[in-house]
Amino acid sequence: MVVDRGLIALTGKLEVSGDIPPELLGKPLLLASNHIGNLDPMVLIAACRKIGVNPRFMLAGGLLDAPIMGPALKACGHLRVDRRSANVGEAMHRAVEALRKGGDPIAVYPEGKISLDPGMWPERGKTGVARMALGGGIPVIPISQWGAHEAVYWGNLSVGGWKDLLPYLTSWLRAVRKRPTFKVHFGKPVELSDLNAETMGDARRAHERIMIAITEGLVPLRLDEPDVPKFHDPTRPTTGSSPWRPA
Repeated sequence: MVVDRGLIALTGKLEVSGDIPPELLGKPLLLASNHIGNLDPMVLIAACRKIGVNPRFMLAGGLLDAPIMGPALKACGHLRVDRRSANVGEAMHRAVEALRKGGDPIAVYPEGKISLDPGMWPERGKTGVARMALGGGIPVIPISQWGAHEAVYWGNLSVGGWKDLLPYLTSWLRAVRKRPTFKVHFGKPVELSDLNAETMGDARRAHERIMIAITEGLVPLRLDEPDVPKFHDPTRPTTGSSPWRPA
């Protein structure tokens, strides 16, 4: 987190609004955020540190298997999930159990990937976060982010050599020079008390409420960019679509 704070301070300007209710601190808590760029987790960590929270993440297994970085991430308490395998349900169960034991909240991206919607509004996502919330009776704080997409390009699906790293490096160096503003808003807890994990359709209803709350928090962060982002990333496909895009 110390390294992260220095990286974000070097890369751009951080603006944080909203907060987490004091009565939820130190208790099981899920932080659900939109996903707009590769620097999102670092910006979110810096924003959480600013309000006195240390988040853990549910990370792809490949990151936890990486040399040097992997052991460090495990030591920090981040949780493993292999999205394409049969252990996704097991990972959700581990996350709920970890939350029930107390400690730091878990940060998750309901979309599961960086948004490819042309306007960069949240994509449909999946119900995993909602199922964890309902199954464990865990509050959800919606988080809206904007600006991190200007710091590091979407890049490549795979990195096979140094040339594949150039889009990330050149875009980051540009950000260091331009210093974009990273906006992070912590919304009010999503109201889920009337929903039940055992009731058919409630997981979908909970998911919709979470995504709508994230989108509503995103609107004021990008008032001057209501349609498409002003910043153009030539490497990011625009093949996605958002059902939550405001009228």
